[in-house]
Amino acid sequence: MKKISGYIWIIVLFQATLAVAQTPEAYFEQGNAFYTDGRYQEAIDSYMHIVESDQESAAVYYNLANAHYKLNNVAPANYYYEKALQLAPYDTDIRNNATFAENMRIDTIVPLPENTFNKWFNNILNTLTVDGWAYTTVILIIVFVLLFLGYYFTYASTRKRVFFVTAFSALFLGIGSLVFSYAAFAKANNDNPAIVFANQSEVRSEPNLSSSSAFTLHEGSKVNVLEAVKNWKRIQLIDGKTGWIPAEDIREL
Repeated sequence: MKKISGYIWIIVLFQATLAVAQTPEAYFEQGNAFYTDGRYQEAIDSYMHIVESDQESAAVYYNLANAHYKLNNVAPANYYYEKALQLAPYDTDIRNNATFAENMRIDTIVPLPENTFNKWFNNILNTLTVDGWAYTTVILIIVFVLLFLGYYFTYASTRKRVFFVTAFSALFLGIGSLVFSYAAFAKANNDNPAIVFANQSEVRSEPNLSSSSAFTLHEGSKVNVLEAVKNWKRIQLIDGKTGWIPAEDIREL
């Protein structure tokens, strides 16, 4: 009996060692295999091993969201599509599937209308990230300096005119890029999105249960967190509505 017990312990330790030694890549491939077989919950478990090891990628979040979508898990599907978009904001596959997940939501929230200038400004602003605008600004300023040096040391009038025009065009674009850099930075600081995970949550006018109900939200809805007071979060919707929601009812991105 002692020998049998010893073998059992060896097997248990060996299996535990294999589990610990399994790499994120192995879990990812395992999750993909489960997903292909239609074993979506097991796929989720495999992908979560990667997330829980503090490693992330757009592909992991995307596959995790797809598996939750297959199981009609509204909040997790929307949450992980949003996580994927944070890492790959221009990926068309993620955007398309995220749209399908949004259609699973009960709440229909219509964004506030934008005037033509704001729409134009935001369309340009969203073409690059904060770092992208910063790099663009630096590059344009360097181009301006080089072109201005060319203008300064060139004596031919035609070339001098070309260097002058292109140099100040680069400077003008650089200043514009700097403006968008600051706007993108301010937007990033004010942007603190979260997804509602409670099946139904009463949003209050004040951060306590005795206050009146402002409106109701359901799982999967996206909100922006403005501030926190104890176990309450003040949120804002894209239609401009604000209110207080229990912190446990949402999960910040």
